[in-house]
Amino acid sequence: MTDAALTPTPNDCDLPRRRADFATFNEAVDYAARSEKGLNFHDMRGDLVRPYPFSEMREDALKFARQLAAYGIGKEDRVALVAETCPEFAALFCACTYVGAWPVPLPLPTGFGGKEGYIDQLSVQLQSSDPNILIYPEEIAEMAKAAADRQGCDGESWQEFAKRPDPECDLPEAQPEDICYLQYSSGSTRFPTGVAVTHEALLHNLFGHSTGVDLGENDRVVSWLPWYHDMGLVGCLLSPIANQASVDYLKTEHFARRPLAWLDLISRNKGNTLSYSPTFGYDICARRISSQSHVDERFDLSRWRTAGNGADMIRPDVMQSFVNAFAEAGFKASAFTPSYGLAEATLAVTVMPPGEGIRVELVEEERLSGRPRNLNSPARYRAIVNCGKALPGMEVEIRDEKGAAKADHQIGKVWCRGTSVMHSYFRNEEATEECLVDGWLDTGDMGYQADGYLFIVGRAKDMIIINGKNLWPQDIEWAVEQLPGFNHGDIAAFSVDTDNGEEAPAVLVHCRVSEPEERIKLRDQIADKVRGVTGMSCVVELVPPRTLPRTSSGKLSRAKAKRLYLSGEIQPLELAA
Repeated sequence: MTDAALTPTPNDCDLPRRRADFATFNEAVDYAARSEKGLNFHDMRGDLVRPYPFSEMREDALKFARQLAAYGIGKEDRVALVAETCPEFAALFCACTYVGAWPVPLPLPTGFGGKEGYIDQLSVQLQSSDPNILIYPEEIAEMAKAAADRQGCDGESWQEFAKRPDPECDLPEAQPEDICYLQYSSGSTRFPTGVAVTHEALLHNLFGHSTGVDLGENDRVVSWLPWYHDMGLVGCLLSPIANQASVDYLKTEHFARRPLAWLDLISRNKGNTLSYSPTFGYDICARRISSQSHVDERFDLSRWRTAGNGADMIRPDVMQSFVNAFAEAGFKASAFTPSYGLAEATLAVTVMPPGEGIRVELVEEERLSGRPRNLNSPARYRAIVNCGKALPGMEVEIRDEKGAAKADHQIGKVWCRGTSVMHSYFRNEEATEECLVDGWLDTGDMGYQADGYLFIVGRAKDMIIINGKNLWPQDIEWAVEQLPGFNHGDIAAFSVDTDNGEEAPAVLVHCRVSEPEERIKLRDQIADKVRGVTGMSCVVELVPPRTLPRTSSGKLSRAKAKRLYLSGEIQPLELAA
């Protein structure tokens, strides 16, 4: 039962706000601890169960740091931490940086893959990061300890570790150029490769982002994002610390069960709210409320100043559905704040200026794919979302395949440069040299610029190229989603080799139809839809719901879907003979 006497940490205090202008993250923690602000943890219904002032977090972090030192952890050692949304993780993360070690946030179990799949995933990341110890919540002790044992590293729950001795000791002084932490990107293209982020890069990005969204005195953050993903960790844990903002948390699994608790929490917030989500979070809420009425009686979203959107291709139709669903509750479309970023740049590269909302450009699909326009057929367009302007101190260039810069409105590879760019991929010199050239980062994404704004059109490695014709998987997926009964994330498109040795587009589609004859009709309907978009025949496979894999941030993983399909681990549903 929630203690009625619990009070959340305040939005305002007498300590002057500093926008992450510190030399190291440790200095940022020390300064935040002088304020009355902090982290606030809520249950599934959004009721406060634990206010955690920054001062208390720092005290716990220093105790954990002494325990880590007594355990034998020192400068540049890795400490793997299963990223539960709780005070212990926050304190342990800070403890690692105090003792000079590198915290490595790792994911919690998800519904996909089961127990053995989770042990395998943890094992691979432990093998890559080579930590001295894995510290985890007691609830997953069996799986976490099995992964640690498999990799030959120690494993303890944080309940156990908290009982260790903490003798007084001298802690090293962090330097700006020191590695602060390792971040495992949620993407499948370079998995599992730890992104090494320095203190300087982290603080530079946090300063740039807080400046980009014009973080104010009465602003407060609300989040359900997981702390093992860069948007959740950097944007919604490390940024509130370094910018002295109170924050309210729901656990990710609680959001999955009760997504509207997120909006309830925002409604109770007495400050100006900053809250972020990938597209699917807004989509879930809009769908969940669509059958209900009187949203104005339940929600008050009028103070939601920055509704951030990133981590995936932004869907303007989904955003419009959210506005339609919650305008009566005071939500303003101008609050939407698209952004673009990736773990290799710490987090944000570009962000939309406050109040400009979502702006789109309609671009011919032929232009997106680089193929000539067929004058005998009507032009098709895709709405491309404006992802904003580069953060202070960040440069963005669009380049062709030979590395030459392209002009405005010309599509090419997105490159960026700035202090926020990662130090390296941990122990992977080849991968580092592949994407870091003369201080510039090859993001692997395709896009174009216009008047200083960045537009992202897709990932270069996702592009399907058949007989010299370029196809974006998003175009195929979005076309199928227009058919009745499909949701965002129900379709994965990629290329496969057919029996005659030629390549063809393939789509895996979540199927909720049980009758074999109806499945055949659905398959043929999907094939016709894809043929209309691509001009070619495709392979259509119907698969059970919740089969398609996702990354840790909730994005569809096309590369993993293709791999699981080709290996036989994703089995299509049977059709009538």
